[in-house]
Amino acid sequence: MRQLYIGGSWTASASEEPIEVANPATEEIIDRVPAGSPDDVEAAATAARRAFPAWSETAAAERGKLLGDAAELLKQRSDEIAKTIATDMGSPLGFALKVQTLMPATVLSSYARLAESHPRESRVGNSLVVKEPVGVVAAITPWNYPLHQIICKVGPALAAGCTVVLKPSEVAPLAAYALAQIFDEVGLPPGVFNLVSGRGPVVGEAMAAHPEVDMVSFTGSTAAGRRVASLAAESVKRVALELGGKSANIILPDADLALAVKVGVANCFVNAGQTCSAWTRMIVHRDQYDDAVRLAVEAARGYTVGDPFDESTRIGPLVSATQRERVIHYINRGQEEGARLVAGGTERPHERGYYVEPTVFAGVEPGMTIEREEIFGPVLSLIPYTSEDKAVQIANDTKYGLAGAVWAGTEERALAVARRLRTGQVAVNGGRFNPLAPFGGYKQSGVGRELGEYGLEEFLEIKALQL
Repeated sequence: MRQLYIGGSWTASASEEPIEVANPATEEIIDRVPAGSPDDVEAAATAARRAFPAWSETAAAERGKLLGDAAELLKQRSDEIAKTIATDMGSPLGFALKVQTLMPATVLSSYARLAESHPRESRVGNSLVVKEPVGVVAAITPWNYPLHQIICKVGPALAAGCTVVLKPSEVAPLAAYALAQIFDEVGLPPGVFNLVSGRGPVVGEAMAAHPEVDMVSFTGSTAAGRRVASLAAESVKRVALELGGKSANIILPDADLALAVKVGVANCFVNAGQTCSAWTRMIVHRDQYDDAVRLAVEAARGYTVGDPFDESTRIGPLVSATQRERVIHYINRGQEEGARLVAGGTERPHERGYYVEPTVFAGVEPGMTIEREEIFGPVLSLIPYTSEDKAVQIANDTKYGLAGAVWAGTEERALAVARRLRTGQVAVNGGRFNPLAPFGGYKQSGVGRELGEYGLEEFLEIKALQL
């Protein structure tokens, strides 16, 4: 069984209980990590608190150099780490390399630069306004992007001068261990970064409630986020939450329908649909609805489901048996409520592994369960509309507001609709993801922003010195 990383050393957990890590493609146990305890959290938080004064006063250039060195090692080891993610999480290897590993390395490099370049002082009248690190940060991260979501928190926190206690998901924790090894090798001072593996109700809750933790940054379900925020509120900690989504993809009548549907299906099915910002609701004008359904079905049939290490695979397994059961439940629920299954379904495409066929529903009406709740699997719902106002109303009529898309014949028209969407990020005519732009949600999709300078600001306190 692996160990925890606390105070600059690999340390045995106070708990002797292991958590088995399974390969979701084969269902075989590939590793074991500690089911950490509140005592482990105590040790890690104490180490982080002890390290904070020196790290917060370390020259920004030195902090940036250490993060840059770590980013470089991430790039050098990208093939190895991508194989790890493909094995314990199930992403197809090409996606695991490009998106799950190299993109996080790029994000970490950006924070290496921002550590020094981001302004920390300004004058307002007779006041000197300074920005200082918030303190000890508890970072609680999910399994769907097991390295990227860590870097989105740990990168800016360390760049800001904070120290960190990380709890990665126990479902796919191995990339976090690879990162801890890198931080150890580049010489990050003891206690600046700590890793405690374990389950959310034990380790995550102990971190959120710990008196030495100044801030909690959490990514996961909206229900779990509410629990984290509630625990943190007892000691009035700062909280950043990146939660669920049910993002809408609005296709206006003058858009390139074939392109919009093709890209929309790809976005919905990326990472086997296990993406909080996936465009899972395709909203199409009723006059083009039948054509859109046909195009979506044709596109879905091109998504090969299989072994993450097979080059022909476009959709790997879901991460766990629990996740597969959840997705199958929603597919059944959609049919029960009257939606029309036009592609995919509940049949197992392979005897072993937690696979689900890419699934498309037509005849979906606003208010159906599959239209309102986050499924977190490769399931697309097509919803018709009769007017632009109605399309916007459908898109906004959800408790979530994380991402979305608008397609139109002109950028001007698409932008006009995009501005009306109550969501944190909107792709206009297929605009690509920008790792320096702010990412985060409206409504129950979260609080705060990640990535770029906006992500760094989350980990800074503001002080006014009156001169």
